Amino acid sequence: MAAGFHLINARPSRMMTIVLSWALFATGIGLYLHTSAARHRENPEDRVTPTIGQMIRGMSGAALTSAEDEETQAQRASLIQRFSTSMLWKDTVATGRRFLCSMALLFPAVLLGLHMGLFPYVGAFFLRFVLFFDKIIALSLLPILFIAFGIDELSKIMLIVIGVTPTIILDTFNLTRSVPGEQVVKAFTLGAGDFDVAYRVVLKQIWPRVLNSIRLNLKAVMLFLFAGEMIASTDGLAYRIALLRRHMGMDVIIPYVLWVALLLFLVDLTMRVVNRKLHPWFRES
Repeated sequence: MAAGFHLINARPSRMMTIVLSWALFATGIGLYLHTSAARHRENPEDRVTPTIGQMIRGMSGAALTSAEDEETQAQRASLIQRFSTSMLWKDTVATGRRFLCSMALLFPAVLLGLHMGLFPYVGAFFLRFVLFFDKIIALSLLPILFIAFGIDELSKIMLIVIGVTPTIILDTFNLTRSVPGEQVVKAFTLGAGDFDVAYRVVLKQIWPRVLNSIRLNLKAVMLFLFAGEMIASTDGLAYRIALLRRHMGMDVIIPYVLWVALLLFLVDLTMRVVNRKLHPWFRES
């Protein structure tokens, strides 16, 4: 049987896999460099497509210049000290703090979805409400959240929780319901109680898939976080991007966007590695 690259049974070599996996990255970078060079030939003052050198200088300024006091910053000799007081570090810490608080609040949603799927009265009480609440556009609640909680941290975190929690609850509910009933009956025949079945049988089975679901919702978490920071904030990565947009600071905006993507990729990678180590039998879809 002939083997071609377009066939289902085709298996690329390791070298070909590496080449193919980086092909789109190289193409995108090449197209950007070509476009940037062409625009700068026509207009050396072009700010829409900064050159690589301009972006390096812009990001260096963001990473090594104090967010508050440049004179005090100039007196610091250590690169670590300069970075720790820089605009980039301040924004990353602010966004990271909100992100971690929001992620921590998603785990009670997992327990609610588990109980909804196992305990009929809990499911009857919550299911219709969660299904309806899931259809509400979270961003439409932003004015209400600002009025109710102010423009401080709580309103931004609540926006993320409201936007992502119903999805996590319903996904956990469906995963719980997909556990074969025979396993639940078998656990009862072996003397397990209701909560033993819930936490030692069902939750252990669905936990890797729940972690995978949370991992796949990382982009949604950041989307709602960025919406809150862009509208009402004094720090954070999205706040800085919105601020630089007014001045056409693309030499810093583009590196900031890439920095956010890198951070999310590292969080995603960490969750995948942890999931694989804790549950070697699980394979992500």
